[in-house]
Amino acid sequence: MSRSLRGFLVAVPGLLLAGFGAVHPARLDAATAPWWTTLHIILLPVFPLLGVAAWSLLASAPPWLRWPGRVAAFGYAAFYGGLDAVAGIAGGTVVHAQHGATPVLGAVFTAGDLVGHIGAACFLVAGVLIAVAAVLRAGWWAVPGGVVLLLASVSFLDSHIFWPRGVVTMLGVAAGMSWLSLAGERSAEDRRTA
Repeated sequence: MSRSLRGFLVAVPGLLLAGFGAVHPARLDAATAPWWTTLHIILLPVFPLLGVAAWSLLASAPPWLRWPGRVAAFGYAAFYGGLDAVAGIAGGTVVHAQHGATPVLGAVFTAGDLVGHIGAACFLVAGVLIAVAAVLRAGWWAVPGGVVLLLASVSFLDSHIFWPRGVVTMLGVAAGMSWLSLAGERSAEDRRTA
């Protein structure tokens, strides 16, 4: 696979999520509930793609970084998918069925927020390990991408994909992952030509 294609592919999940974030309702109420539910059904297979991108970026990492990073990427996919199902699909369904927000929605969001925070924390751990592995492999070439990925991963802890911050966060994830992929490939090419 070409270096630029791999760099693009690891950016695709963040780019998709940024696009969906731009059309994500700012609040859940009776008027937005049908789209809220539908959007989160669409997003159900998209959110785990960030974990797939993280998993692939760890392919060349030393085992002591690769396996904890991949466990964290899996934890992100599992737990953040729970947020999408509970606060997204179930929350939208509850509001639509009850013709507005009720105390039940608070309980649904509390459960969703819990699993979402665990998932986002797992993503941050995976991001740290990806950045460390990239810097070890590519040196200073990886530092800008690592910084962008880490800042975006911290922002993701509480931004979800909501406009505007969540969209910028996902663009940062896409840019950081792409940069780290390209830096790692550049480093491998430099070693082959040396």
